[in-house]
Amino acid sequence: MEQDTPGPEVDPAMVRFLRGLVLALTLTMIAGVVIIIALIVIRFREVRQSPDLPASIALPQGAEAIAFTQAPDWYAVVTKDDRILIYDRRSGALRQTVTLEASGE
Repeated sequence: MEQDTPGPEVDPAMVRFLRGLVLALTLTMIAGVVIIIALIVIRFREVRQSPDLPASIALPQGAEAIAFTQAPDWYAVVTKDDRILIYDRRSGALRQTVTLEASGE
């Protein structure tokens, strides 16, 4: 004995309104994704200057480089023996040596 229970009445105007909201949300999301992709492409297209790296660096005897960093007027090399060698960018001469102390671990 199965009885068919009537479902809630569906208002066609409300369905059209909801369909319009879903369409507007879909178009907004598509436009947002397109704008984000365009901004990423524009940002990465900009001509970036490659860093002006020195042709060669004369390290002291026995020093082995593990890191490099630079600024407009100097560049520095970190060595395995816990020293930071700071060089003048124009002349390439060693400007300063910083010796790091061992941590107390």
